[in-house]
Amino acid sequence: MTKKQKKTAVNTDIVLIGAGIMSATLGVLLKQLMPGAKIQILERLDEVAAESSAAWNNAGTGHSALCELNYTPQNPDGSISIDKALHIAESFEVSKQFWASLVEMGLISMPDKFIHSIPHMSLVVGENNVSFLKKRYDAMQKNHLFQGMAYSENFDQIKDWVPLIMDGRNKKEKIAATRIDIGTDVNFGALTRAMLHYLSEQNGVEMRLAHEVQDIQQDENGRWEIEVKNLTTRRKKVVTAKFVFIGAGGGSLLLLEKSGIPEAKGYGGFPVSGQWLKCINLEVIEKHHAKVYGKAAIGAPPMSVPHLDTRFIDGKKALLFGPYAGFSTKFLKNGSYMDLATSIKIGNIRPMLAAGLDNIALTRYLINEVRQSPEDRIKTLQYYMPTAKMKDWELEYAGQRVQVIKKDEEHGGKLEFGTEVVTNAEGSLSALLGASPGASTAVSIMLDVLSKCFPKQMQQEDWKAKLQDLIPSYGHSLAEDADLTAKMRARSAAILELNEKEEISI
Repeated sequence: MTKKQKKTAVNTDIVLIGAGIMSATLGVLLKQLMPGAKIQILERLDEVAAESSAAWNNAGTGHSALCELNYTPQNPDGSISIDKALHIAESFEVSKQFWASLVEMGLISMPDKFIHSIPHMSLVVGENNVSFLKKRYDAMQKNHLFQGMAYSENFDQIKDWVPLIMDGRNKKEKIAATRIDIGTDVNFGALTRAMLHYLSEQNGVEMRLAHEVQDIQQDENGRWEIEVKNLTTRRKKVVTAKFVFIGAGGGSLLLLEKSGIPEAKGYGGFPVSGQWLKCINLEVIEKHHAKVYGKAAIGAPPMSVPHLDTRFIDGKKALLFGPYAGFSTKFLKNGSYMDLATSIKIGNIRPMLAAGLDNIALTRYLINEVRQSPEDRIKTLQYYMPTAKMKDWELEYAGQRVQVIKKDEEHGGKLEFGTEVVTNAEGSLSALLGASPGASTAVSIMLDVLSKCFPKQMQQEDWKAKLQDLIPSYGHSLAEDADLTAKMRARSAAILELNEKEEISI
């Protein structure tokens, strides 16, 4: 950066790049822990929560591993591993505690704007799949986090749960389902907007929309210089900060590479796009009240697990099916087709090539998904909803996800499904890469960021006390304490007004 640019630099303590659920969560945590901190939030779009956090750009499941079969893989010996499911379920409970505290403290209001109770179900067809689901159910019954889950292979019982899925189905078909009533639907766009509204009203916090970060460099004193372009005036400025968090969704990888930190070397990204079928028939929407997850097709990425989903968006009940995966070289829904090519560097070309060779079948699957006709999509839906008619559904484009590619000693590189935090040695810059179950576990992920970037402060009694105010179970394992789990769930449900009769217009 030039001397002229440095003279016009704006100094702050913290820069959060991206105005989505991650930056909003970290911003609220930091403002509660460091009330005097100066924070700048930089967003390239002219509105907040418009990419992956937007309601129609994600599943909104409130991922708690209650129904998502990919979180409970089957081991080679036939047993079911629930370790990942336990971690995600516990993390979601932590998120609910945090959101409940924000409501209780009056920092955000009207929880019915962003969270609703909805049963979570898993449903499978075929002898082998039924056997898997029964084993999964039995394994999950061993931990209290999944208490209250019901299992059935009875046609009439399942029809009582989800008549829309069972109408028109052959009664001789081998089918099974699990159901648990403590599930939720979360509008992460509305939640993000509520948290960012709170932040924007705090002293020392500045929100900059339509501001694109074009470069990130560290000066000789360890401060970060962020070159920012105002997309409205076309003017550039430099913001300097002690700490930078990159929470820009699919755009995080490109910004992380610009930072030049050695920890970023070897990381690449594999973009996956998505589409939904959205129901436009109000009578059909009213007949379904559950989130029903099935098994992913062979070769499909985990985020492409099919589900017939009841949603609550902007005060209205909605119904969607999907997602139909696809391939695009964009890293953001509002990104550039050059994003993938731009991300390839000397340091990550080998891992990306290795991961690409290992995932040719996945690439072929994604391309075939893009080529699907409307008739093909309806045929897939009819596997879950036999009476589905094309006239009742329209196509809706979902958000863009970038899966993590990282170094692997054995293969040179591997494709990871999940989220990963990349932080430099001194903890002055951190970036979040990856996708699902990101938003639902945002609070736990941001606590991890705080531990890596503010290790000394996290050991101080005032920080511990504040975190326990925000997250009453902080420092304790919910997966190991049934009484604490029950207490925390009851608290969250009461404050967030969950498990009450929904009165949502359609």
